[in-house]
This record gives sequence, structure tokens and C-alpha cells, in this order.
Amino acid sequence: MWISIVIIAAVAILIGYLLLSGFGRWGERWGATPEESNMPLPGDEWLEDGPSVRVRMTRAVWVEAPAEHVWPWLAQMGRGAGWYSYDRLDNGGRLSARHLVSWVPAPQLGDAAPIGYLRHIASGRNLAWWLKGGRFFGAYLRGVMFYRVTGDRERSRLLCRMQADARGLFARWACCQYRIIDSIMVRRQLLGIKERAERFGTRGEDPQHPETGARDQFQLYHAIYASGEEVGLADRSDALIWRQAAIGDGVINPSLDKSDEQTAI
Repeated sequence: MWISIVIIAAVAILIGYLLLSGFGRWGERWGATPEESNMPLPGDEWLEDGPSVRVRMTRAVWVEAPAEHVWPWLAQMGRGAGWYSYDRLDNGGRLSARHLVSWVPAPQLGDAAPIGYLRHIASGRNLAWWLKGGRFFGAYLRGVMFYRVTGDRERSRLLCRMQADARGLFARWACCQYRIIDSIMVRRQLLGIKERAERFGTRGEDPQHPETGARDQFQLYHAIYASGEEVGLADRSDALIWRQAAIGDGVINPSLDKSDEQTAI
């Protein structure tokens, strides 16, 4: 009897592993061409000095809207407008904005959010978040989240590359979980941006959900602009930690006014 139980358990574990592995491989390159998956992109070099246990995922989607209609949605994401993914899971139940929020400023290097701080910006084209390091499923994990939009006046290509490395006893387990969770959330996020750009263009208001002025209306989790202005709830997320990391890395100088801060690193 015990032998049968062990065999059944082993088979169940094997099937689960194969299913998760297949899902992970699909999620790693959802929508992206081989060329897009293999091309060098800004932020790739940030993990060069790290451990060998790592994961890299490139996803992409076509958007039936010009790039200049896609970029504003990308620029405000995570900076007071929500994440356009599964709001109950990553936005505390807040409905991510379905318009361009009037009080969200243009992105600046050093803007901090739950996923790290903005370390690279090419306005109108691409940006990259840097998660300098934190605990994740029992390991120490660093991450790079790069987004790019290209195209013409009719159609655009939205691409996202997520990558991470990890160290510690559970490093491989952490990277596996990161790959699975990220595959689910980012696919929905890219589709959320696509839907908004195609359906709403660059509208500045949402009649169904007008702005109230509350800085946590569309995003529950804390974010801090390079200027020091805060949105979301201050006790939710590690934005303050990532702001301090940006200061420590010399990306922003909190003693300067926003107009005098660095615009490149």
C-alpha cells in the first residue's frame, strides 16, 4: 500500500513539474519573436556581476494604435495609475486608471515604486525599473523590468523584458516562482495597456470614474516621485527602500529641486 502511495505521489509531482515547466517556457516568450527574445536591451548589463541562477523573459504584443498613444499609459504605470493587471492581486482592489491621470507627472529617474526605482528612461520609447535586491521565497533576488514601445502612426509594438537573478539556498525555487507569477501578471498587464491605448487613446478623463483628487484612488501601493511627492498609501510597499537605493546610487539628489535633478545616469 505504501509503495502505491509513493508511486502515485511521485507521478503527481512529476506531472505538476512538467505542467509548470511547460507553462513557464510559454510565459517566458509569450508573443515575442526569437529575434526579440535574443536582442540586447537596456538593463541587460545590470545583472552581469550576479549569480548564475537567473531567469529572463521577453513578451510582446501588437497594439492597433500609434506609439505616441501607448507611451503615456506606460509612463504613468505604477506611478499612481495602477498596474493594469489583476487589480485584486497587485493593486489592493483599486481599479487601475482607464484614462491619463492629470496629476501623474512625466517619469523621472529615481521615481520609486513597489518594483524598484526607474534607472533608465528614453522618453517616448522605453524605460526600465531596477529592483536592487530583496527577499523573495527564501532567496535574495534582484530584478530588471524593461518596457519598450516602437511603431508608426498606425500600429505599435509593446515589448517587456523581465529578468532576475537570485542567491541563497532557495535561489532556484525563487526564480521558478518569479517566472510563474510574472508570466501570469505581465501578460495581463500588456493586454491591459493594449486595451487602453486602442479603446481610449489619450483621453484625459474617465466619465465612469472621475478623479477625486485622492492620491490612492487608482493605486493603493506606495510610490514616491523623484521630487519626493508621494502617492498611494505610505505603509504599503517598499517604495521608500527603493528611493533610498536610488539616492545611494547617485540617481537622485534629494537636496535638489526636481528641475535640477539628474536626467541621465
